[in-house]
Amino acid sequence: MAVPPPFTPDADEARELAARELAKAAYRAREPGVLEQVGRWLLDRLDDVVGLLTAQRAGGAGGVLVVVVLVVLVVVVVRARLGRAARAARTSSASLDDSGRTAADHRRRAEEHADAGRYDDAVREWMRALVRGLEERDVLVARPGRTAGEAAREASAVLPGAADALVDAARCFDETVYGGRSADAGSVARMRTAQDAVAGQRVTAGVAAG
Repeated sequence: MAVPPPFTPDADEARELAARELAKAAYRAREPGVLEQVGRWLLDRLDDVVGLLTAQRAGGAGGVLVVVVLVVLVVVVVRARLGRAARAARTSSASLDDSGRTAADHRRRAEEHADAGRYDDAVREWMRALVRGLEERDVLVARPGRTAGEAAREASAVLPGAADALVDAARCFDETVYGGRSADAGSVARMRTAQDAVAGQRVTAGVAAG
């Protein structure tokens, strides 16, 4: 039996394959804003390459190979980006979940991490201590899955004097856990400042909604 020749797309067909790949629902559903921008930029670059090949009449196997390689790179980059997003989502889902520990437990663990130079872990524990402490004081209604930003906004409504410190603590936490920035002693100091600010404030309104 004759073996069918391998499919060798020309430049236009290669670009169309890339567009179809990036249009799949799996990409759009996971992170539409970022991937849409990345996809648009990559397709623009493919347009540039196609235009260059056409202008120079490169065509042929060599020209098509360049475009096909770019298509493969598009898929690799997008899939890698989705993998990092998935790992971040798994981490975020558990980052502030109720562990059964008290605020004092989290503070002790935070200090131990800071003393050992594990600043990322110290920031996480300080944020957990902050939120758990607010729940113990009935400033916040305990609610699984609450994010650092949500906790800061809800608590700021009834602790306005600590609002700036709360927002800064949530920002520090997000930068460390989700933003890929390594914490340092200064980050831990920001978390301690938030703890002190909250401890020195009295509730001026009803308990924040859960």
